Amino acid sequence: MELNNLVFVYVFLFLAGVSAVALYSELRRRKFRQPAGEDRVFKCEKCAFVYTDDHDVDRSRCSQCGTLNDAINF
Repeated sequence: MELNNLVFVYVFLFLAGVSAVALYSELRRRKFRQPAGEDRVFKCEKCAFVYTDDHDVDRSRCSQCGTLNDAINF
């Protein structure tokens, strides 16, 4: 086998291995991540308490002081 072919095969196998590890890592990350849209995050304007509520709620009442708050947009 020529040197050029050996270098090509080595580089190809190395890149295929790195790609396989990246794909496996991405699939694991997606599997364990919480699905988007389940809860919305709110921060109270009065007492600065941070809490969550259902995804279909536009304004939520703070459980600490009772103030109505808008959701935080990230």
